[in-house]
Amino acid sequence: MSTLAKSTKATVIPSLRYRNAPAAIEWLCSAFGFERHAVYPNPDGTIAHAQLSFGNGMIMLGSVSGRDSEWGRLIRQPDEIDGLETQSAYLIVSDADAVYAKAKAAGAEILLDIKDEDYGGRGFTCRDLEGHIWNFGTYDPW
Repeated sequence: MSTLAKSTKATVIPSLRYRNAPAAIEWLCSAFGFERHAVYPNPDGTIAHAQLSFGNGMIMLGSVSGRDSEWGRLIRQPDEIDGLETQSAYLIVSDADAVYAKAKAAGAEILLDIKDEDYGGRGFTCRDLEGHIWNFGTYDPW
């Protein structure tokens, strides 16, 4: 391990923002199988900060708070840039077909249908309820 990285469960944790973060948390848990690790709501019902775990990985998310913060001026939502993303997460799963069926039933927009990959593994790519792109597959680069 690099001397720069801390010894912990996951050293890379994607961070996302959602317009309706409470609904996104519910959806990500039911559609993709995330589990609530910590959720800190604001008094107005928005989410100040949340941590959702997936295996030994995690994402952090919060509510879109406008352009009034330093962080807010750096981030755009997919619907503000024609549905595009500049990055996406890849989640390693043991059964891509089961995750595919669950995500599709929850209304995920399938962008790249499930298939066996030339490099090994089986996976698919989809959008969540606010347009963020997610990749799921059985390929394990480790």
